[in-house]
Amino acid sequence: MRQNRAPDPPPPAPGAPAVSPQNLKISIDPAAADAPFEQVRAQIADQARDGRLPVGHKLPTVRGLAEELGLAANTVAKSYRALEADGVIETRGRNGSFIAAVGDAADKEAAEAAADYARRAHRLGLDRRAALAAVEEALRATYEPGT
Repeated sequence: MRQNRAPDPPPPAPGAPAVSPQNLKISIDPAAADAPFEQVRAQIADQARDGRLPVGHKLPTVRGLAEELGLAANTVAKSYRALEADGVIETRGRNGSFIAAVGDAADKEAAEAAADYARRAHRLGLDRRAALAAVEEALRATYEPGT
């Protein structure tokens, strides 16, 4: 019986370091408002988005990253599940988790959300200025909490 298997990831770019718990730049702030799983999720997503973690690179195992960060394996597993749901990583069973082509998926999802918002604001009778003001306030509250 032939098994369907995901294709192997592309090789890393020439000169690119292997991704491991030691060179994956993640720091956990126990005093932060965000839970540790969210800190891991956000930092991996940011590094994937800006290219520090290139498409196709294999992430450390859940257990390996958890040990390196001093976290429970379930915490890192929750981060990986959230990253997979967001399209940032793809998990290939026993082959591991890899950085996915995140830019296109994130841009597409953001554009869809913006279009949905625009249609809803129009249905509610908001003019363009009021709709933009609502978006700006929501962005400010999200990106600059407490200001």
